[in-house]
Amino acid sequence: MTDPAEQDLRALFGQSTAVFAVLTGPAHVVESASPAFLATVGGDEVRTGVALADLVPGPAGQALIARLDEVYGTGEPYTGRDVPGAGPQAREAFFDFTYEPRRDAAGAVTGILVIGVETTQVKHAQRLTAEHRALLEQIARQAPLADVLDGMARRIEDLAPREVLVSVLLADADGRHLRHGAAPSLPDFYNEAIDGIATGEGVGSCGTAAHRREPVIVTDIATDPFWADFRDLAGRAGLAACWSTPILARDGALLGTFAMYHRVPRVPQDTDLALTRVFAGTAALAIERHHTEQAQHAAEARARAAHDELAKAVQAERELRAEAEERAAAAAELNAQMRAAAAAQAPRPHPEQCQLGGGAGCAAPAEIKLADSWGDAAWGCAGHVEEALINVRSVFIANEELGGLAAYVAR
Repeated sequence: MTDPAEQDLRALFGQSTAVFAVLTGPAHVVESASPAFLATVGGDEVRTGVALADLVPGPAGQALIARLDEVYGTGEPYTGRDVPGAGPQAREAFFDFTYEPRRDAAGAVTGILVIGVETTQVKHAQRLTAEHRALLEQIARQAPLADVLDGMARRIEDLAPREVLVSVLLADADGRHLRHGAAPSLPDFYNEAIDGIATGEGVGSCGTAAHRREPVIVTDIATDPFWADFRDLAGRAGLAACWSTPILARDGALLGTFAMYHRVPRVPQDTDLALTRVFAGTAALAIERHHTEQAQHAAEARARAAHDELAKAVQAERELRAEAEERAAAAAELNAQMRAAAAAQAPRPHPEQCQLGGGAGCAAPAEIKLADSWGDAAWGCAGHVEEALINVRSVFIANEELGGLAAYVAR
């Protein structure tokens, strides 16, 4: 079984064609020739017995006749590489030709034997390979996705044998809408109008292809029901046909759509479909690579954010620990002051009467001793001790300038 990729290459480049012809006399009359040769130089006019100059008019024919005249005149063979086709053929064609002089029994040149092989396929394959390699290098260098897709669209438009306008739409994460990716040759108003279209049955070629996960070929936009809602828009953009292919990830997830628009109604040929498959795969590679990079950047951003939050938490913990240590040190200092004050007051004599009555005095016996962190101490009765605890404590806490027990005793 032939590999699908090989089938695509054969569809794109076909088979090389061998040509030959026998030319007679200085006028290079076509004595006999292969159909391929006659098709190359004469188009639809398949004739023998006619001078080659009559089959190949114009500058290209003049260059060919001049080369044949040289071989006929000198008797020296000539080999040409990648010689452009000289006939009125519609497609671009190149050949490797060998012109061999024919001689009679006496050695005189009587004509020329033309043998050649078409190299068009080789040149196109080389060009496609070079363009494809350039795209892969862009992807490997992590070029912006927009640049890769825009460059890809332009390359396809250059490689296609007929005029084509390429568009790539990118699927949202939920696969329900398609966003503009690249469309260098479509009008801006058209790109803006379809940016964000839904995926679904009958939503143009691209929306339907994305919904079905299979190619959708619309050969005539003017009559196709899928384009009912976009027919006027397409008409203003000068679009008559649209072939859309879904771009799928390796796991089958929708990545976007790859579309080829045409100015006239057209049915795709095998070469068109092969070109679509080749570059849809490249687009999938570029988009998947972009998604991977985005996921990596997002993961790195989350990691940086988590690291920053952890650093903030560690700093806050350090600040709380330092504050707790300061409070513990202050409490230890206050406790030491109170112990020192109590020790300083210990030797003082125990009065008989309450010292907490203020200016009015109090004749009640002194039963309880109070002390504060300033080193003041006093004895009092139960009633005045309770009053002092309330007042001195609040004053002590609220404003140290009011002093401790000494200020209270002398009130």
